[in-house]
Amino acid sequence: MEEKKFDVQSIIGFVLIFGILIFMFYQNQPTPEELAAEKAKQEQVEAVKASENSETETVINDVPQLDLQDSTAVANYQGKLGAFGFTRPSDDITTFENEVLLLKISNKGGQIVEAKMKQFVTYDSVPVYLVKDGNASFGLDFATSDNRMLNTQDLYFEPTMSNDNGNKVLSLKAKTSNNQYLEYRYVIKPNDYLIDFTIKSKGLDNVISSSKPVQLDWKLKGIRHSKSIQYENRYTRLTYNHEDGKISKLSEGSDDEETEEDVKWISYRQHFFSSILAADQPFKSGDLTSVNLVEEESRTFGFTKEYASTLPVELEGGEISKDLHWYFGPTDVDTLSQYEDLGLVDSIPFGWGIFGWINRYVFTPFYGLISTYFPYGIAIVIMTILVRLAMSPVTYKSYLSQAKMKVLKPEITELGEKYKDNAMKKQQETMKLYGKAGVSPMSGCIPAVIQMPIFYALFMFFPTSFALRQKSFLWADDLSSFDTIYQFPEGFSIPFYGDHVSLFPILASIAIFFYMNMTTGQNMPTQPGMPNMKFIMYLMPFMMLFFFNNYASGLSLYYFVSNLITIGIMLVIKNVIIDNDKIHAQIQENKKKPKKENKFQKKMREMMEQAEAQKKN
Repeated sequence: MEEKKFDVQSIIGFVLIFGILIFMFYQNQPTPEELAAEKAKQEQVEAVKASENSETETVINDVPQLDLQDSTAVANYQGKLGAFGFTRPSDDITTFENEVLLLKISNKGGQIVEAKMKQFVTYDSVPVYLVKDGNASFGLDFATSDNRMLNTQDLYFEPTMSNDNGNKVLSLKAKTSNNQYLEYRYVIKPNDYLIDFTIKSKGLDNVISSSKPVQLDWKLKGIRHSKSIQYENRYTRLTYNHEDGKISKLSEGSDDEETEEDVKWISYRQHFFSSILAADQPFKSGDLTSVNLVEEESRTFGFTKEYASTLPVELEGGEISKDLHWYFGPTDVDTLSQYEDLGLVDSIPFGWGIFGWINRYVFTPFYGLISTYFPYGIAIVIMTILVRLAMSPVTYKSYLSQAKMKVLKPEITELGEKYKDNAMKKQQETMKLYGKAGVSPMSGCIPAVIQMPIFYALFMFFPTSFALRQKSFLWADDLSSFDTIYQFPEGFSIPFYGDHVSLFPILASIAIFFYMNMTTGQNMPTQPGMPNMKFIMYLMPFMMLFFFNNYASGLSLYYFVSNLITIGIMLVIKNVIIDNDKIHAQIQENKKKPKKENKFQKKMREMMEQAEAQKKN
């Protein structure tokens, strides 16, 4: 039986289509005047956003400024605070750091005003900050026995630094007397991103009123760290642990809010870095909010999302006592797994259900092992080869099914001609032929279904794997983000494609085209009511070209190499392993054997016979 050779005209057609698209993109790029107008419009939009951001920061840090040199102003301020006016105001900042993390903590509010990663930089080589320039606030709202409503952001704390078995300890106290105070206690360990944080009061049972609940308020605006703010924002999300280990998330693409019970930790994730507040004993409830700040791609806008959480803090005998932890560090499985008792590793977006399980327990450690011996890009290639070899039995089953369908094609064509005026009878006789030959037209689809968990797990692995962040390979600067071989002029972007051209998606799309031409395009007969496979053969690579242009280059590299290997495996299967003559002989033998119908097949046959009989009547 003669096999159809690869259609050279199809290749030429594909190249021409791609060339025409590029030419259209070039012809339709804006003129210098249009670019200038667009830039002016963009600057106006950014100015409006900057104004909105400024207003938001005012709300976050709505703390009156105090002139510490004005004794009258200081006296008035202390009078407004009542008993907490005992502490002398001071705007000093305490630097609190170890080998990996630098924190700056203000006497005013006792809160962290700067959190810098010492070992990481952004895409433009600026140190990674999670807290900086007023993008975050933390404080307790409480009532006093003399009917005042206070927030710790308005209070001044006295700092004391000490050392405890190699751990640095910073104690900040907002005092009402020498022996009565509200204390924030920070403990930082060597080479650790987790800071123990305790809030406790002493002798304030007659100062803090129980008439209104004490509320903890934590707000943060995610600082941009990546070259594409839309891409980073896609993986920037508020995640939280509640109700005895349940992991939930607020929307990543729109504004969202929830009220939950028994909140153990809250993660303000900023793609590859996270700010997490965790409690040893869960908060009884929590009001959580996420506001999306990104409306479009921008090369200058600096924030992704704005997060806010309000959590009740219970009094014990009239006093405050709450053991917490701050985490400022990478969203990295190896780092977060160190805090097993808190379960912080669950804040990583591995994916849903079995897909996430495969990502977390198979691909993540598997890639981590390979990348310890090989460069990161080569490790992807090696992992791809091993995955494809492991899946080769599935590939064999798929191609064997297609080979059987190919052998039956002349008979199916004959049935089509014989019953061309009776679609029902044609379908009935076709299914009967499949049954006699022992061929299932769905068997070619089953391998694709089996591979879906692998596909989705890898789809989540590459964009969220911290190990790939800023690791280069060939022309790709960052395997966790898209590669760029051409950047369109500022202000120019192709809808659904982006403002750049990535090469790995182009290579992956070409490989997918060749793969589909070897399988779906030439082997699957078109059945009534089924989509045109030739059309899908051209549509799929084109869709993948657009879809993958804004995704991690590591993912495109994987699919490029994966399809090349699959093509090679299929050529070996077709030319070395599968014998079409033997398949044909086996099918003829199957036809001679009596075929026992299962209940479903029998029911389907009876329904089609009834429909045929009704048609004749």
